[in-house]
Amino acid sequence: MRYRLLALDLDGTLFNPESIVPPANIEAVDRARAAGLKVIVCTGRGLLECVGGLEAINQRDPVVVAGGAIIADPVTRTTIHRFNIHQSLVHNAVEIILASKHAALVLKDPLQAGFDYLVVNPEGCPLDPVSQWWFSKMNVEVRYTESLTNDPCPLATVRIGACGRGRVLDGPKGQLIAALGDRAVIHNFPAVVAPEHAQGVEKGESLNILEIFDRDATKWSAISYLAREWDIPAAEIIAIGDEINDVSMIEGAGLGIAMGNAIPATKAIANRVTLSNAECGVAHAIDRVLGGEW
Repeated sequence: MRYRLLALDLDGTLFNPESIVPPANIEAVDRARAAGLKVIVCTGRGLLECVGGLEAINQRDPVVVAGGAIIADPVTRTTIHRFNIHQSLVHNAVEIILASKHAALVLKDPLQAGFDYLVVNPEGCPLDPVSQWWFSKMNVEVRYTESLTNDPCPLATVRIGACGRGRVLDGPKGQLIAALGDRAVIHNFPAVVAPEHAQGVEKGESLNILEIFDRDATKWSAISYLAREWDIPAAEIIAIGDEINDVSMIEGAGLGIAMGNAIPATKAIANRVTLSNAECGVAHAIDRVLGGEW
């Protein structure tokens, strides 16, 4: 089987544990392109939040960002396609998050909205230090409001989120599942954190991101959109990832590869398991594919 499309997750996959693309992965991506594969990055980050990783591999083909909600051109930084989230989902999700005493992080399509995040944080729902650190580190444009009714561009919303301790977020996650049902995709997984934040978490606990998307907004939905444009069947697609939001693309691809550091649910549906991101598992997988072993 000759594969024609390679979809790569960023955090926990192309990135090493220090959130850097190691030279071995960069060189392997170059080899994949030289062999004729289109390479697309598929990440939960917004476009501006993954620029460093995209530049490291000289990404020119479209990228899938915001967990599959947006397909963007990394060169012009414009939106190619967007999977909108219904306004009823937005209002229901924000209401449940605020009731749990967390600030609601409303991610936008910046091309339409003119900014990246709307933070809804009325009194009693402060923005957590991890999100504050992330916004500053990524240099994203953030606006703040006490009420969703003040959203200046409601139709540009692609994701609702919250950040907090994993076990604490289990409560609102259950409420969201009960309220939204199959109208939404809901994820709860560990956040990217600074060392000082990680040290402040009790043993056995994690700082998590809770995310809500429209049911049609997955990484596989976005990959499929691009594959149709390029006339590439699913059987000729490779997908590599590690987290719960990678399951759809690993399950849908002709060759789904889980990282050695992947969660059990991702490994369970993968065709192959490569090395961890600390061991340049992406490079290992690409070389197995190019060598004809996988």
